[in-house]
Amino acid sequence: MTGAEYVMSQTSEKPLAALIAPVRRPLGIAVALAVVAALAALVPYLAIVEIARAMLADPADEALAWRWAWIAAGGLAVRLIVLFAATVVTHLADAALAGSLRSRIMAHLAVLPLGWFGRNAAGQVKKAAQDDVAALHHLVAHALVDLAGAVVIPVATLAYLLIVDWRLAVAALIPLIATLICYVRAMGGSMELYDEYDRSLGEINAATVEYAGGIAVVKAFGEPGRAHGQFEQSCARFREFFAGWMAQAAQTGTAVEVVSAPPVGLTLLAITGAVLVRSGTSPIDVLAAIVLGLGICAPVLALGTGFTQLREAEQAARRVHALLSLPAVKEPAHPRTPDGNAVTFDGVTFRYDADDDRLGDNPVVAADVGTAAGPPMPAVVGGCTAGPAAVADIRLELTPGTITALVGVSGSGKSTLARLVPRFYDPQEGTVALGGVPLPGIAADDLYRRIGFVFQEDHLLTASIRDNIALGRPGATDEEILAAAAAAQIADRIRAEPAGLDAVLGKEVQFSGGERQRVAIARALLADTPVLVLDEATAFADPDSEAAIQAALSTLARGRTVVVIAHRLHTITHADRIVVLAGGRIVEQGRHADLLAAGGHYAQLWAACEAAPHEEVMA
Repeated sequence: MTGAEYVMSQTSEKPLAALIAPVRRPLGIAVALAVVAALAALVPYLAIVEIARAMLADPADEALAWRWAWIAAGGLAVRLIVLFAATVVTHLADAALAGSLRSRIMAHLAVLPLGWFGRNAAGQVKKAAQDDVAALHHLVAHALVDLAGAVVIPVATLAYLLIVDWRLAVAALIPLIATLICYVRAMGGSMELYDEYDRSLGEINAATVEYAGGIAVVKAFGEPGRAHGQFEQSCARFREFFAGWMAQAAQTGTAVEVVSAPPVGLTLLAITGAVLVRSGTSPIDVLAAIVLGLGICAPVLALGTGFTQLREAEQAARRVHALLSLPAVKEPAHPRTPDGNAVTFDGVTFRYDADDDRLGDNPVVAADVGTAAGPPMPAVVGGCTAGPAAVADIRLELTPGTITALVGVSGSGKSTLARLVPRFYDPQEGTVALGGVPLPGIAADDLYRRIGFVFQEDHLLTASIRDNIALGRPGATDEEILAAAAAAQIADRIRAEPAGLDAVLGKEVQFSGGERQRVAIARALLADTPVLVLDEATAFADPDSEAAIQAALSTLARGRTVVVIAHRLHTITHADRIVVLAGGRIVEQGRHADLLAAGGHYAQLWAACEAAPHEEVMA
């Protein structure tokens, strides 16, 4: 496959065609301009032939020669102007497409389920919105214009030579055919080789990250030589593959350089011309073949050098298209208003897709469930295979004015269950309702005015402390913001900053993990939602401030529906209800004292906590 054929085949693919559709018209104009520029590029060469014909005439026609000289200059000027215009059009189209795609990506992110924004979301968004959109630049700004030149110049040259003498056209065509044959052989297994290259390079990257990230642990507890040996093995496999690929590429590359080299074409055309001149062909016609034939392979070679960039653009288009194709959260056609703040789970079962790596803050949920009730069988959800149930047949009611704590070992389903409350996901079976209305029937803006959440690793914006705390209430006064900060035990730290609430997080002030979490708690306090989900909100708090934060949260819980994910059992002993999860199912529920007396799962967890009081045995 030649570079030109690659571009033509890839632009017919649905993802790429869908992405460049908004700029198809300007790209068409640019291609038309590029065709004119390619034809204008041939004018000076034709002028050289005609100048020679005029000067060698008997008598010499000097006036005609000057006219052709001016025509040559005009051809160069037209090429310069038209090619500049084509370049401007393609780059403007590229800028418009990049801006449009980034806007579409940002707009689409706003309607994706919150559950999608897990550990890998930031990297995926950055790659799609920045790297992948930038990778389309070569295709839009350069490739199609290059393609026009690569096709038009050889075709126009051969058409002219066919008119002059078909035998000269055949002689000029031989190097081009040989070049294309070499390209076809070179490209025959290129896609498989590129896939293997990506796989091998990815293996090295993974080994590098694993070795570098765990070097301290490896040195302290393991064998550095063995860890380094695994990295060396990955590098050795890559070297072996890459050496073989480059050996093959060197052979085909050398063949292309040889058959397309100007001396080869010049020799072939000169020999053919000499033979034809002896049989009566005009030497001027032979000159035309030599002048035009020497440049017939150059455009194809120029296009071939961009193969890697074109492949990257095609892959980037697929990734961007995949991101834009993610299903959005369905908004109700006729939103309903909840009657109260009670949250009910009615026969709720939820499964992650088997290939879903975005499992929120608990990526082992789908892998670890099924300990108490046996491993649930995989199911087919929405036409695709889904993993085992993360939570299964949950029936639970969370009443206003109470605190419900979810406890269980890692993978028991407590994080998944809590994330169903603010509609991070929609269950495949059963319903989660707020105030008697299933969550899909509530408008998103209304839902998040009613449900707030604080997780262990809440994200803070690179913005002022004021804007971070007032994110849910942009119109809040400084007094209200500081009151919320005081309740979250972060007000004194804010006042210690010279800029106070105006200090920009991440730039003018660096907060510790515990301080960042207290800012997130202040944000939730200020938002004052009637339903609140807390994932160990005091996880990063120091012992001195943990009790004060717990008191603030207790004040916040009055009259509200609060769900707490507990990793340290001593923090939830006063909860109104403790729900114990195992294998994605509710196995016990009740108050602390009653559950201890029952001697079941909770009692075993409590015994483990007592044996290791400083460990988060639930995590």
